This record gives sequence, structure tokens and C-alpha cells, in this order.
Amino acid sequence: MIAGLFLYASREMAELYDFMRRPADSKRMLGSRDAMLEAVEKAGWDGEWYRRAYDASGKPIGSKENEEGKIFIESQGWCVLGGAGADEAAGETKGRARKAMESVHKYLYTPKGIVLQQPPYSTYHPELGEVSSYPPGVKENAGIFSHNNTWIHLGWCLLGDGDRALEYYLSICPSAKQPEIDLYRSEPYVYAQMTAGKDAPCFGEAKNSWLTGTAAWTLVALTQGILGVKPDYKGLVVDPCVARKWKGFKATRKFRGAEYRIEVKNPKGVCKGVASVKVDGKAIDPVDKVARLPIFPKGSSHDVEITLG
Repeated sequence: MIAGLFLYASREMAELYDFMRRPADSKRMLGSRDAMLEAVEKAGWDGEWYRRAYDASGKPIGSKENEEGKIFIESQGWCVLGGAGADEAAGETKGRARKAMESVHKYLYTPKGIVLQQPPYSTYHPELGEVSSYPPGVKENAGIFSHNNTWIHLGWCLLGDGDRALEYYLSICPSAKQPEIDLYRSEPYVYAQMTAGKDAPCFGEAKNSWLTGTAAWTLVALTQGILGVKPDYKGLVVDPCVARKWKGFKATRKFRGAEYRIEVKNPKGVCKGVASVKVDGKAIDPVDKVARLPIFPKGSSHDVEITLG
């Protein structure tokens, strides 16, 4: 997980250094990222997903070699977001990101959210500590933690699967729990830290409401992932990843003092890919099927029309 975070952060730092016109520092960060990426692909890949960690004796955690705790959510989310196993990667690492995410869907996803790991631990493991101290399906032992679900939402957006991104989002959305509120047993207007997982007798019951950073992560997943409206050093990026059934959406974004009134249309029913862009009636060519909007003067307002396809 931390290695995946490093991949993500070092790439962000390199972009920041480029913006600051410090090419030597950008090159240094990318060099460190390359070294970490090599380590992740060599020591972190388990065949169908990324391993969670290694214990103090050098044994893998989150591996097919384990009887319990074979696959964990965190390393899949952050390795994918960090760029490991990307489709554009060369050689044998190509396609690993999608394979890892498909493993999440196969082993960890439930209609009530994604569990932390599978199978749960049935006995206490001194070398693992707290994660194995809870009953199966509760808390760190294969419970559904809300905040790390959002990393997977962003991962599906990165891979261009808006249907899965929306499905996963709704699986933990508090307001979507209203039909089963007697089971959920928590406020339908605030995220809970966790929901009991499929291995618990109380599967679907929420616990520790308010005690989570999920709302902030969900804001990122919804606005920057699904709606695809992201700040960038050179302007405002719009790169939606929506469900195919969505006909479009409207959003208003204030960026560096200017107001962008954005309307996205989806006539062909696709998940991702900008076909055309108009700003105040004038066409702008999308770059790599992404809308990149210019920076406008503070206090100005602009109408943006985007068509997916």
C-alpha cells in the first residue's frame, strides 16, 4: 500500500517540480519512482493481485501462499492509482492493473461494499497483531471500511469503467441504505467507519458513524473521478467516467477565481472519452480524449459544452 502511495506521490511531485521549472528535481523524483515501480512489480505482484506487505520474517501478507488474508483491498487501490500495471506499461507488467481490479470484484466486492481482505482470519496471529484480533467480518478483519472503498472507485474511473465506479459508489452510499435501514442501523446521511462484512453474522450493519474521512474521499471520487473535473497546473481538466446509462450532467466549478459552467452530453452511451469541446461557443480540440480548459481571468464566467463519444 505505501509503495503504491509512493508511486502516486512521486509522480505528483515530479509534475509540481516541472511547473516550478526545476527539471533536476523532477528527474530525481521520476528516478525514485522508477526504482519503486520496479520493486512493486517484482516483489509485490502475486499473480492476480498485488500483495499487501511482508512481515518481519520476510513472509508475504496478502498472497496465495497464505491460508487466510490472501488478498487485501488497500494494495490494489493504491498500486493501481500509482500507475503500477498500467496498460501502457511494457512487457509482462501490462494489464496487471485491470487484473488486480477484477480480483477485487471477484473476491472482495459485495453489494454492501468492498471487504478489506479475504478470507478473514479465524485465529490470532502474533506477527499480524490487531488485524487478526477481531471476529471475522468485523473491523480490520474483513469488515467493509468506507474510506478505502473510495480508492477502488477512483481505480475504476482510471480504468474507464464508469458502470463499476457508480455501482461501487452506491454500495456504500448512506442515502442508498434507506430501503434496508433496519439492517444498516445507522444514519442515512453520514458515512460510518465500517459496515460488517459478509463473514459476520450481522453483515450489512454499520458501526462507528461519523468516525471516518470517507466524506472527503467521496468528494474526490465523485467530482474528480466520476464527473472528472480536476484542477491542473495548466488549466482545468474535464475527463468524466460515467455509467453508460447516464445521458449527461451539468456542473459548475470555480477555478482560480473564474467560473466554469460545464455541461457534459453522452449521446452514444459511453463511459469515458471526450469527443468534442466548446468554450463560449468556440471549439477546442481535446487532447488524448480529455478536455483541457484554459485558465481565465478572475471574476469571469464561461460556458463549457463537452460531448463524450
